[in-house]
Amino acid sequence: MSITLTTWSLEQTSPSDLHPVAPPEGVDLRIERAGVPSAEFSRFLYTAVGGDIRWTDRLSLTYPQWQEIVEKPGAEIWVAYENGTPAGYVELDPQDDGVVEIVYFGLIPAFRGRRIGGRLLSYGVERAWDLAERWPDREPTKRVWLHTCSLDGPHAMANYERRGFRLFDTKTEEIEEPANPGPWPGAYA
Repeated sequence: MSITLTTWSLEQTSPSDLHPVAPPEGVDLRIERAGVPSAEFSRFLYTAVGGDIRWTDRLSLTYPQWQEIVEKPGAEIWVAYENGTPAGYVELDPQDDGVVEIVYFGLIPAFRGRRIGGRLLSYGVERAWDLAERWPDREPTKRVWLHTCSLDGPHAMANYERRGFRLFDTKTEEIEEPANPGPWPGAYA
């Protein structure tokens, strides 16, 4: 079945564009960098967060391809934990000319709607802006960008806009409706 997919690209061009949000009160939330590049952990986060919203673009990657992504100099994965349990993540991809893309961002379904997403996004954007402090061979960040689409969660776009991202491109296309793989094959069949 064919569906209309709209993809929005958004950006910040200065650290002052960010409108951060504080951690939700009464929640034991901590955000840590995944310090050991691990294809297994990255794939777990990707499928756990994106399984019900049709993230499929990386599912066909081989282990070496996945490992190459997580070992790229400057690439970082920041994980939110609530009471010691992974709740979601932000994946940063360093690009040329001081550009950082937030390639993936989201929460595991059980943690959505609990005011964690705004804090995790704020923290991830802050880490995109100060990426060169942790990677001395990298030039300072001049632009942070991301994209979202009409298949993403219903609150994604509003969260990005509240954090200070501005729309710079919109694309609409007809695609075959992607499967809903879940965090394991057939989970949402």
